[in-house]
Amino acid sequence: MKKVAQISAPAAVEPGTVITLNLKPKSAARPARLRPLMQRLIPALCGLLLMLLVWQIAALWSSGFPTPYATWQAALTLFADPFYNAEPNDQGIGWNVLASLQRVAVGFGLAALVGIPAGFLIGRFPFVSRMFSPIIALLRPVSPLAWLPIGLLLFQRAEPASSWTIFICSVWPMVINTAEGVQRIPQDYLNVARVLQLSEWTILRRILFPAVLPAVLTGVRLSIGIAWLVIVAAEMLTGGLGIGFWIWNEWNNLNVENILIAILLIGVVGLLLEQGLMLLARRFSWDK
Repeated sequence: MKKVAQISAPAAVEPGTVITLNLKPKSAARPARLRPLMQRLIPALCGLLLMLLVWQIAALWSSGFPTPYATWQAALTLFADPFYNAEPNDQGIGWNVLASLQRVAVGFGLAALVGIPAGFLIGRFPFVSRMFSPIIALLRPVSPLAWLPIGLLLFQRAEPASSWTIFICSVWPMVINTAEGVQRIPQDYLNVARVLQLSEWTILRRILFPAVLPAVLTGVRLSIGIAWLVIVAAEMLTGGLGIGFWIWNEWNNLNVENILIAILLIGVVGLLLEQGLMLLARRFSWDK
């Protein structure tokens, strides 16, 4: 049975009056909603297909390089039991990723405890800024792995040395972004606080921290990416349980498929960490 379009018109229609038809096709709203999703999804799929094509070409040119299909088959076997525990040096990839995340959490947490308050002090007090600016400018460009021998010498163990390396490489973005955020606060805010004779703690809690929070979260997001980047290289040198040592061990066993799987897994975990902090930054952003 065909549907009849409803016509809305006044009770008495004069000659020459234009009658408006209320025709609202339901199918027109759905493509309009799907269009932004498709505009993001289609380029992303094209990029993935291009990566797979380059990967396949590289596998054809090199006899020892695995194809995407061979890597997929190895991934099915690897993730069939990612949390097996045969012996201390023979554990599933899941345990290795968790061990690396634990080291990152320790070093990153210590960096946040030190870097964010230090950034507030540097940005708030010019004397402190002039005192620490040369030290930051001198130490920040140093490669993170250059600090690993210092950590081994100080702690005499590989486990604290890895967390020390994470700490020293991820503290600088927090310090710098927090200090710049404090220095960019309008002077009128601080003048009002001075007129009201607010204490330094009240100024920090009611003025500085709410205004600087987006900059702090930006520094935190940058730091977590650097920390996850460095832990892989640090674990290759220190050994033990961790995704970096797992990659090195697979290279010694010539399991190139597992190395490629670990590289993709590292990228996925790093992407999830960064996206989670970006969502947190948008939650506290003033530009909502």
